[in-house]
Amino acid sequence: MPLNYTKKTLNHFLKPRNIGEIKNADAYAEIGNMVCGDQLNFSLKVEKGVIKDIKFMSFGCASNIATASIMTEKVKGMTLEEARNFDFNTITSELGGLPQQKIHCSVMAVQGLKKVIDNYEKKGEKVTNKKKVNRK
Repeated sequence: MPLNYTKKTLNHFLKPRNIGEIKNADAYAEIGNMVCGDQLNFSLKVEKGVIKDIKFMSFGCASNIATASIMTEKVKGMTLEEARNFDFNTITSELGGLPQQKIHCSVMAVQGLKKVIDNYEKKGEKVTNKKKVNRK
């Protein structure tokens, strides 16, 4: 049975936004789904607690690419806290819906976003801890 994608989903699949990798990114994250085989890699640039840039690489289906594309568009300019609370339903809504069996792609995109933010924050803690250790 063919999947029915909206024009907006097809547009984000055929012309993905923010695809690639940020050189000298502040954080990286990789996430995958063992069931469908899709994978997403994210790179993040943060300035004063705000997402300055976010890019992704995808090994996956049309929904995987489209959901990551729309999500990266939406979270640019958000604070880390706002982005951490970003909901997968926003992606589905922005794309005008997804086939039921593809909703997991929007969930995976948000999981990847949260993971790259976590990696950024963990990296920041390590730097802070090193500074404290070096002062003693």
